[in-house]
Amino acid sequence: MNEERHDYYIEVATGEISRSSTDSPWNFKISATDEEITQLREVFDSNHSVDWQNFYRAHVPYIQYHYDRQNDAYDENLHLVYEMIHKLGDDEAKKFIESMGILNTQPHEDPQ
Repeated sequence: MNEERHDYYIEVATGEISRSSTDSPWNFKISATDEEITQLREVFDSNHSVDWQNFYRAHVPYIQYHYDRQNDAYDENLHLVYEMIHKLGDDEAKKFIESMGILNTQPHEDPQ
């Protein structure tokens, strides 16, 4: 089953996925099937939910960042986003993500 691929433009900070390169700012260009875009959308949606949990947790001053499950979930989702963009992205996207070094670390691992 060979699904048709389309070009999409991704803005990581806002979680925006667009078919148009001129409608809004974007970071990465990818080529993906409908199923792959659905998977990417689910990861972005999950991060949005976790982001709200982090907002509420931020008002509890005695929980440190490195002991916080919500921050771990956000980091894992962001790692998944970059893995997917690297897999589906054009050469420029792949090179940029490789230069970040994010794929060389585990989500909980300190990149140093």
